[in-house]
Amino acid sequence: MGGGTAERRREASARWHPGARVRGALPEWTIALAQGEDAGYFGPGSAVWAVNGAPPTLIAGIRALLLQTLHPGAMAGVHDHSRYHHDPIGRLDGTVRWIATTTFGDRRAAEASCAMVTRLHVRVRGTYEDAAGVEQPYSANDPHLLRWVHDAFAEAFIGAHEVWGGRIPGGADAYVREWARAGRLMGVEDPPETLADLRAELAGFLVEAKVDERVREAVRFIRRPGLPGLSGRVYPILFGGAVASLAPEHRRLLGLKRPWWPAVALTRILLLGLLVLGRQGPSERVARARIARLAAADAAAADAGD
Repeated sequence: MGGGTAERRREASARWHPGARVRGALPEWTIALAQGEDAGYFGPGSAVWAVNGAPPTLIAGIRALLLQTLHPGAMAGVHDHSRYHHDPIGRLDGTVRWIATTTFGDRRAAEASCAMVTRLHVRVRGTYEDAAGVEQPYSANDPHLLRWVHDAFAEAFIGAHEVWGGRIPGGADAYVREWARAGRLMGVEDPPETLADLRAELAGFLVEAKVDERVREAVRFIRRPGLPGLSGRVYPILFGGAVASLAPEHRRLLGLKRPWWPAVALTRILLLGLLVLGRQGPSERVARARIARLAAADAAAADAGD
């Protein structure tokens, strides 16, 4: 069993490697994105493809992890049930798989991916002490916590793209509105559909924030997750960029300070290097091949009918 875990870590680490956008064997779930009968919930030209398929997602993921620790219910679930200490690469890989499949898969694949996460969440339950010191029950599928996680994720990704990304078709509001579909697939009721509403709702959640030793432990781990090879060498730049791009209030609550060095500029240089290597990640390339196949089949059917 130990050998299998080590092998999974090596495979997942290779996929996280910044150069993985252009090299290396694809995991089975990425190859599976070639299957399907439609363009998915978003598709080429969408705001979601523009944001979730761009290099700043490397920083967005770190921002999302940091933001999500601020809610004590979400933090309790991670602390009590997550394997992030023992297999951080494996946990990261699971999150990447969900994002990529929901973004680039066809509708059936996106729905199946979200349903799988929901099933995994069934066992994630327990109790936590809220900001007022009162013990509260939690469940990963609780609508309130689902909403917090969705909002933190959406803000993390759009926030990173605002700093380092390119043009978004329809603007930031289009991304929030489109990604609300993913929230609904996860069970979020009436997720925000404008950037202003998203950030207002996220600010409202901060009255529930509680920073304790669990949060500080998680932040220490996110700062130094022990990634191997080149990933580990570039990670401090990405982490510094993530911290620098957080709202000052979020940094204050997390006990973090903006790096003294030019984190935003160095992160931009690193991401520009990735763009030189390849503008499309493997999930997007496979999805585009699926859509081209479907278009060719439609064209052939139309010709046969003439």
